Amino acid sequence: MQEPSHTTSPLLKAAPPELAEARVADAAGLPVSFLTDLTLRHFARLGELKLYEVAQHLGLLVPEVDGLLTHMRALTLLEVPRRGSLELDVSYALTEAGQRQARLGFEKCNYVGAAPVTLPEYVAQVREQGQHLAPVRAARLKQALSDLVIDPAMLPTLGSALNSGKAIYLYGASGTGKTYLAEHLLKTLDGHIWVPHAVYVDGEVIQVFDPLVHRRVPLAAVPESGFARDLSADGRWVRTERPVVISGGELTLDMLELEYDPHTRLHVAPPQMKANNGIFVVDDLGRQRVSPHELMNRWIVPLDRRVDYLALNTGTKFTVPFDVRVVFSSNLAPDKLVDPAFARRLGYKIHIAAMDADAYRAVVAQACARTGVPPDAAGIDYLVNTLHQRNFQPYLPCLPFDVISKIADRAQYLAEPARMTPELLEWAWFTYFGEDDPVVPAEPGPSLNQGE
Repeated sequence: MQEPSHTTSPLLKAAPPELAEARVADAAGLPVSFLTDLTLRHFARLGELKLYEVAQHLGLLVPEVDGLLTHMRALTLLEVPRRGSLELDVSYALTEAGQRQARLGFEKCNYVGAAPVTLPEYVAQVREQGQHLAPVRAARLKQALSDLVIDPAMLPTLGSALNSGKAIYLYGASGTGKTYLAEHLLKTLDGHIWVPHAVYVDGEVIQVFDPLVHRRVPLAAVPESGFARDLSADGRWVRTERPVVISGGELTLDMLELEYDPHTRLHVAPPQMKANNGIFVVDDLGRQRVSPHELMNRWIVPLDRRVDYLALNTGTKFTVPFDVRVVFSSNLAPDKLVDPAFARRLGYKIHIAAMDADAYRAVVAQACARTGVPPDAAGIDYLVNTLHQRNFQPYLPCLPFDVISKIADRAQYLAEPARMTPELLEWAWFTYFGEDDPVVPAEPGPSLNQGE
């Protein structure tokens, strides 16, 4: 929210306390008592504040905050220790009564941030953003996966799965690139979204915005378009890229519920709620600390009805949209992991197999570019035709970088140019797999020095 350019406004003139309270309640949709406590906590943390500064911290418009401060002054919670030459230069500070009330406010909740949005506002915004998601087209999918070496025959299946909105189950051997592919699918979702700092539900605050999940988008760089509501002037919302949340073997049933901190008295949104209007990847399904059957049962209703049921620590239950593209990744085939009831809700089951030799060579070239090891035709042939064939190792896309990066590590240690020789590939291969004693090249040898 930006500082207002005007200096005077009839909305900044004093109003009767009851009118000011009604104006704030109508504008924010929150109880004035809650907004009062939140504002007191801001003053307790920051000291004296001007009107526009309070508006910035709360994410509300200046006229709304002006009414709130008028109401708080009428309750003798705020005073005006000094005035400036302009109306907006007036500074406010806590009175002794305000300080006492602020301490009580921290006992209720430690949240100090932008004003939360109401649950109906959040629900409406998530649904609207879901409706404005453009369907994935062939050109868009090819662009999103342009840096992946992928079988072209798989693209129509992936595009259809994304447009269906149903869960996608990627399965195959470890190292086939399932997780890497799942992360790239986010690039197919066009546009940006609005994420609230927090949501207010039945007197409790649920923190939603997470800087580790939601990447901010500068408003100046993204003109508002396509949405029924313009939120660019509403500081309670943050403009972000569509989120991607990845949970692996650490995922538990408790993590899929609201997290409550008894010390701060705050709730934190679960990962699937943070991922609304984006993608939620459940990696290594079958390796979690809970049984796959229990985990799958937790997902049946959200995947089927597109809503999730959550509960506050007070016992209040409520529903939120489940507008998430869920991607499961597993080493196990679907029939070995889930029961028939859940299998029906896995809309698309896509097997990710090992590569053929030609595709694998393209991945080797990418690995060389990433590691800075110059590609060598004889070395690539040795890797593809000798090491893989001799060790009965399928062509997995994870292997080239893992193996070739060891050559780069060794060259850095010896302070010499990296070369893709059969001897170094042999050493790197067995160092990676640990199957036998690796053949260690001479250190340093003339054959490894450039120009000799």
